[in-house]
Formats: sequence, structure tokens, C-alpha cells
Amino acid sequence: MTIKWLSRGVSREKAFFVSETSLRKLRFWKVSELFMAENATDHQVKRELKTRHLSMIALGGSIGTGLFVASGSAISTAGPGGGLLAYVAMGLMVYFLMTSLGEMATNMPISGSFAAYSTKYVDPALGFAMGWNYWFNWAITLAVDISTAAIVMKYWLPNVPGWIWSVSVLVIIFLINALTVKAFGETEYWMAMIKVVTVLVFLVVGVLTIFGIMGGHATGLENFTYKKAPFVGGVPAILGVFVVAGFSFQGTELVGITAGESATPEKSIPKAINQVFWRILLFYILAIFVIACIIPYTSPDLLGSEASDIAISPFTLVFQRAGLAAAASVMNAVILTSVISAANSGMYASSRMLYSLAIQGNAPRYFEHTTSHGVPLRAQVATTIVGALAFITSIAGPEVYTWLVAASGLTGFIAWLGIAISHFRFRRAFVKQGHDVKELKYHAKLFPVGPLLALILCLLVIAGQNTGAFIHFDWEQILITYLSVPLFVVLFVYYKIRHKTKLIPLDQVDISSTRTEQRHD
Repeated sequence: MTIKWLSRGVSREKAFFVSETSLRKLRFWKVSELFMAENATDHQVKRELKTRHLSMIALGGSIGTGLFVASGSAISTAGPGGGLLAYVAMGLMVYFLMTSLGEMATNMPISGSFAAYSTKYVDPALGFAMGWNYWFNWAITLAVDISTAAIVMKYWLPNVPGWIWSVSVLVIIFLINALTVKAFGETEYWMAMIKVVTVLVFLVVGVLTIFGIMGGHATGLENFTYKKAPFVGGVPAILGVFVVAGFSFQGTELVGITAGESATPEKSIPKAINQVFWRILLFYILAIFVIACIIPYTSPDLLGSEASDIAISPFTLVFQRAGLAAAASVMNAVILTSVISAANSGMYASSRMLYSLAIQGNAPRYFEHTTSHGVPLRAQVATTIVGALAFITSIAGPEVYTWLVAASGLTGFIAWLGIAISHFRFRRAFVKQGHDVKELKYHAKLFPVGPLLALILCLLVIAGQNTGAFIHFDWEQILITYLSVPLFVVLFVYYKIRHKTKLIPLDQVDISSTRTEQRHD
């Protein structure tokens, strides 16, 4: 009854007596079924995403410019063998992280995802810091994506002002997200499908080119023994590619955000995670293998791979060597699709995270509101405003924009750390409280090796972001690169001091499988 009173606006004072002891003990309120209950009339998102949506959202989130463009620099830096090794290692790390997230999301499918899990299983201060950091990351990334869209469009229409394309993309993705979650899911599904088809065509053309069937010289595996190949630059080079590969896989955690709006999370999430692992491994590893076979690591084109120069994307180079004259134009269109898809996902993820923070009491309750279609429109508007302001600074004050981007740079990796820590705590609490792992609807493989390995690799990637800056004592570059870390620590310490939170004892961790949110007292 207390929960129903709270959702109808009854004061905290009137409801407090019901669970005063537990509230003082845990210092947060458990608001069961607040926004997931079937009979709720407000604070409710809709469960309209199907398995195919979740699979493509997770897959599409990891296939983008990181594969289409940055994969070339990975081969150039560490050689064909080093590049492959780094992507395999990062792929395994992502798989362990996604199975960890899947176990928690299947047990408690809510929009807050890993931020809410950190609050429940570790410390409310960790959930607070992760939630706000992740929201800020996607809000700023939104500005980056719409700026990149303008750069890509200049390939065809160089005389049209870039801000027109940026504003157009922002309006389009806002409208898509403002309709229904199903509209977002369908849009992501088809944009991800375009990327998947592109990779499949690339693999077929690439294999034919390797064997000389498309004409020209049959390269075979000769590039793997060319000069210093297959491993170039030793361990430092491979660690450097870890960073590139890690950023390439950013976005796969979106499947956790979508759990709160999945029609059948118990079935959809495990299936989506298992499918994504094999598809990522197939697409990334095979694509990089094909590129490495056809283009030697010494090619200067691989060094210059940037989003602003589509003509030297390794995908474009392979298509051109196969005799496809329109390769640059085709890849430009695909990369534009990837950028719009990333912006679309960013709008969705950030609005849901802000909405979840409000539900937990970590953001103004104003953002709890949803439309009749289950869209947290107020949270979406706030995100759009922040993203638009960040975009304006990219034009008016590039230095400010650089620092804004720096402040969000490592947030994705911090979120991954939070997932690994939360899952480790959840599983230990589950067992300590007398439960059998077999009771879980989905359980991650190779526990505790999986989350611990993911944790170590995540820390390695974060530490290795800019080792050159440390070697040369370039403090400005160090600050720009690692600014996300102290900001996260500030948020964590602020909440911890203000609310005097502590690490939740394992026997007091709430492992309930109900679709719940947490509200801080």
C-alpha cells in the first residue's frame, strides 16, 4: 500500500512509518513497480521492444566509424597480427561485460540499467556518479555526432553550411525519439541492418579480392609476413590498439538501457547478448582480417583514417581495389547512417538515464513524467538542449567544446567498470543469501573470471589512453584525456559525504527479481 500511496502523491511523512527502520538502515526508498506496473498511469515507459530490436540496437551500437574508419589505424599501429589480437581481446571483454549485464538485466529489467544496479548492489553513491556521468557523456556525444554528420555531408554538398545538416539531424532524431519507443527501435533496426549488409558485402568482396577472383594480384596471407608483420611495435603498440578497439565497441551496453522497455526481457536479453557476441566477433575479426590481407600495414592511407576523409576508409580502399568505382560514395552514405544511428541511440540512452535518475531521486522529479506513449519527453528535451549548447560551443568556442568532450571521454569505460563491479557483488550476494545460481533466468558464463578479467582490461584501457602524455609530462594533454575520471570521483565523493552512504553488506543487498527502482531518502 505504501508504494501506491507514494505514486499517488502522498507525502513522505505519512508513508514513512511503514518502513522507518529499513529506510534508516539503507538510506534509500524502494519504489516497487513505480514505472513498470501495468496499471500505472504516470511515470511509465512502454514495453514495446522485441528481441530483433534489442539484437540490432546492441549490434548497431558497436558497428560504426570505429570499424569503418578507425580499424585502419589499428593495423597500421600494431600490424595485422597485433590488430587482430587487440580486437579479439576487447571482443572477449565486451562479451563478459554483456553477459554480466544480461544476468542483472534479466533479473531486474529497468531503464536505469547499470546505474540502478550499482545503487542496489554496491553503493548508492556509485549509482549516482555513474548515472550522471553516463547521461552527460551521451548528451555531449550527441553534439559530436551531429557535427560529424555535417562533415560527412560536405562530401556531396561542400557549399552548404554545415550547421544546416547538424540541425536537421538533431530535429530528425528528436522527432523519432519523441514518438514511441517502437519508432526508435524500428529506426535503429533498419539503420543497423544497413551496416550489417555493408559488412557482409565487404567480407564477400574482400575474400574474392584476396584470392584474386575480382582481378588483380591475389594477396593471400603475404601481408602477415611483410617486413615486421604480423606484430609491429611490440606490446606497447598492442596496448595502444586496445584503446582504439575499446572505443569501437562502445555502445554495446545499450542493450541494458533497453531492458526496461523490452516486451519479454527474460527471453530477449539473453538471446540478444548471445547473438551480438557472435556477430561482433564475426564482423570485427573477419573484417580486420580481410583489411590486413589486402592492405599492408605500411600503407600511408591507413595512418590517415579519419571521419572527415571517407576516401581513405579501409573499407573504401578494399572496394576500390575490387574495381567498385562508387566505393567512396557508398561508404560515405553508410558512415552517415552510422553517425545518425549513434546520435539516435545517444538521444535514447541519455533521456532514459535522466528519467531513471529522477525515479531514483537523484535528479529533479520533473523528469519522471512520460507521455501517453511512454516517452520521457521532458528528459529528452533537457538532453537535446544540453547537446545543442555543446554543439554551439563547437562553433563559437572550440576550446570550451574540447574540454566538454574531454569531460565525457572515458565515461563509457567507467560504465563498463561499474557493470563488472555490480555483477560481481550481485552474484556474491545472491549466493550468500542462500540462493542457487540455477535459480537465475540467465547467468553469466565463467564467473568470477569473466567480470574480473573485464575489470582488469577496462582499467588497462583507461590507464593506457594517453601514455605518451605521461612520458613527455604534457599535463594539458593528461588533463584533457583523463578529465572524466576526476569528475566521476567528485560526483561519487559528493554523494557519499552528503548522504553518508556505505558499501552495502552482501547479506543486505536487495536481489529481488521484481522490476523495481530505488529512490533515495
